[in-house]
Amino acid sequence: QVQLVESGGGLVQAGDSLRLSCAASTRTFSSYGMGWFRQAPGKEREFVAAISWRARITYYADSVKGRFTISRDNAKNTVYLQMNSLKPEDTAAYYCAATLKVVANIPNEYNTWGQGTQVTVSS
Repeated sequence: QVQLVESGGGLVQAGDSLRLSCAASTRTFSSYGMGWFRQAPGKEREFVAAISWRARITYYADSVKGRFTISRDNAKNTVYLQMNSLKPEDTAAYYCAATLKVVANIPNEYNTWGQGTQVTVSS
């Protein structure tokens, strides 16, 4: 069973950038599709971005398209989320997740989740 650990969250101002990382403890990392989700207080968990096994396919939520970039380094068992032009509405706990599907943008398709990292964007 893969374990995921996110890092890189923090408090930033609107317009700033952050890069989240998610390290996976598995030798078969390249067999997992990976995704980032976020959840703000009082709201449901929502899809942010996803990347396929070998990074040939990426999906983004409309709200982050053009500002966020998902990438992965299979040699380092790590997936990243580069977040630029951050907005206060991006404030949430961010979770990475792993799926045995090639790629997915629905939470139920993911079977392993990290503990989350908080991103707070002040105006």
